Amino acid sequence: MRCRNFLFTVTCFASFFSSHPAAADSHIHEAEVIIYGGTSAGIAAAVQLSRLDKTSIIIEPSAHFGGLTTGGLGMTDSGRKSAIGGISREFYQRIHSYYSDPKAWKFGTQAEFPRFNPKSDSLWVFEPKVALQVYREMIAECSEDIEIVMQQRLDRERGVTKENGRITEIRMESGERFRGKIFIDATYEGDLMATAGVPYHVGREANATYKETINGIHLKNTHNHRFTEKVDPYKISGDPKSGLVHGIQSEPLGKNGAGDTRVQAYCFRMCMSRDPKNRVPFPKPNGYDETMYELLFRNYEAGDLRLPLHPAAMPNGKTDTNNNGAFSTDNIGMNFDYPDGSYAERETIIHEHEIYQKGLMWSLQNHPRVPESIRKEMAQWGLPKDEFIENGGWPTQLYIREARRMISGYVATEEDCRRVKICDDSVGLGSYNMDSHNCQRYVTAEGTVQNEGDVQVSPGGPYAISYRSIIPRKNNAKNLFVPVCLSSTHIAFGSIRMEPVFMALGHSAATAASIAINENIAVQDVDYAKLKAQLLAEGQVVDLPEDAVPKIIITTVGLDGIIIDNTNAKLTGSWTQSTSSSTFVGDGYLHDGGVGQGKKSATYSATIEKAGKYEIRMSYSASGNRATNVPVTISHGDNAIQVKVNQRTKPEIEGLFSKIGEVDAKAGETLTVTISNEGANAHVILDAVQIVAK
Repeated sequence: MRCRNFLFTVTCFASFFSSHPAAADSHIHEAEVIIYGGTSAGIAAAVQLSRLDKTSIIIEPSAHFGGLTTGGLGMTDSGRKSAIGGISREFYQRIHSYYSDPKAWKFGTQAEFPRFNPKSDSLWVFEPKVALQVYREMIAECSEDIEIVMQQRLDRERGVTKENGRITEIRMESGERFRGKIFIDATYEGDLMATAGVPYHVGREANATYKETINGIHLKNTHNHRFTEKVDPYKISGDPKSGLVHGIQSEPLGKNGAGDTRVQAYCFRMCMSRDPKNRVPFPKPNGYDETMYELLFRNYEAGDLRLPLHPAAMPNGKTDTNNNGAFSTDNIGMNFDYPDGSYAERETIIHEHEIYQKGLMWSLQNHPRVPESIRKEMAQWGLPKDEFIENGGWPTQLYIREARRMISGYVATEEDCRRVKICDDSVGLGSYNMDSHNCQRYVTAEGTVQNEGDVQVSPGGPYAISYRSIIPRKNNAKNLFVPVCLSSTHIAFGSIRMEPVFMALGHSAATAASIAINENIAVQDVDYAKLKAQLLAEGQVVDLPEDAVPKIIITTVGLDGIIIDNTNAKLTGSWTQSTSSSTFVGDGYLHDGGVGQGKKSATYSATIEKAGKYEIRMSYSASGNRATNVPVTISHGDNAIQVKVNQRTKPEIEGLFSKIGEVDAKAGETLTVTISNEGANAHVILDAVQIVAK
């Protein structure tokens, strides 16, 4: 069945395969390129191959086509839009074209939707069914070069045949066999890559492994997705012997920055509606267990009255709803076995996530322990009648934020994202935050519950993604591309793992595949200069813009005296982590957002070992939006000095530290530096404090 019949394929393949199981005699299907995974990357690759006169077969193991782009993730996490080109950009241009027609607005108008700009060339937000329609149209234009096969799962035990280092055939559980010259693993799980014997990693690397600063276990969470109130973790409050409530890990926590096998949390990106004409109530799921939400109830009872959702507005009165706050749609700690799990184990995990999230939504609307204000707010929401009709309005794609990651000849790391290291064979750009959702819940030393793993650090602009990151080493497979589960660390993948980037890498993989086929060479032998020239001619963006400067991360090693970074300061109020400036100490700095004057402070403390005079310095990134009157108090013993710091003035010591005072301290005294935003006239920055003997 070729792509000119794709509309029939999408609607009918599920019933076709369920009612017509494969015969005992396997069938052989052939194309120049076999793509395993009908995700955004797989679709972009197939479309690009057709435009290069190459045939392909997309094999989608599930009944859902289009991955997260058609599965509810309508709020495109793209970073800088100018970093997206080629087929990826074309997709968002087609989205804009669709919504330019007034007939597309059934439950609203263009004028009522501020994200729609008629003068723009692209629109980065959309309804799931519209994304599917656009993909259908793009594939339908490809003559008969693309074949779509649904609900065929790879035999992960013996489903890959290799000869002389090349994959020659892959076999499905049904016995169906697919042969090609090039293979592309476009799945979120990396099943083809793993079955082909390509090495991979699951979980978080230690910071020390690749000279990173924000990988591994991340205990210094200052972001929104944490418990801000003291919530008891035990089934019987105050009694550790009673056991932990649902969702808290009992395993050892591990040290900050250490590696582990934990995976950031998954959720469904719900499409919600509050239009009564297009809304159905959230169902109470079979298997509902209110003990799963004990932390939610206790968190409300402790005083955290945040709405535990982020419903980003989509066209026609709908949303793309994401996780938000301490207890939300992320089913934290319940997916560790997913990446390497069997199909049955994965299906169980997906089902558990569905019950959890449906039960959460029902609880937010109905449970008496949820504050009335929250229940009233949630009562206006439901599932849309016109999305995921085959599944009662519920998304059919779980958000697999991360599973396996290939280990190849080039591992993208935090240094790539910060442009400290820049590859010489770019096939696409990323620019979104290095973003990891929480991985686990644990009991703190104070006996309260807390989340761990949330990281949101901006790379400060676009960065290059290496061609070597989407291909294995030559001795692993000579004809395989992996544009989704590519070679990167956990924290670098946190930025790369965005749907427009996956589309861009799928496009680049297809162009490289075409060259490899034409020249009958291994994918590792493709001439990069030739590949780059062709990608640029196709509208891909692979070169960094002029303003993409490296991030200079100042470590405490080699700095004089005592260095206290903001990560070791005692904070009052809510501060936001950032890396937007080009120079800072450690893994970033904090700012107060220019709000909450008088409610935020940070205290840096150190014990003076030797009596004498000391110079006190503070680091900050100067900018025009900084406060000119940041209040600082330096205290030791019975002495206190109060100063005002102008953070718009560039620090005079190596452009990083500014002298803020001198003290004559005694041995054994505790010296504290307290920075607050009391009366500050703009943003207040927290970075490091330096204490240097004179």
